[in-house]
Amino acid sequence: MAKTNYGYEKYGREMEKKKKKEEKLKKKLAKNSDVVEDKEEVSSDNKES
Repeated sequence: MAKTNYGYEKYGREMEKKKKKEEKLKKKLAKNSDVVEDKEEVSSDNKES
């Protein structure tokens, strides 16, 4: 029977964590940019009036 390669398993878990963290960050940045754009639109609408 083959020996378990714990180093490779750890590498896989770390890569999953990294991928998940990057997705969360992208989601957060997208959400923040939408909020900023909405605020800018409201501000520009107020200035025009």
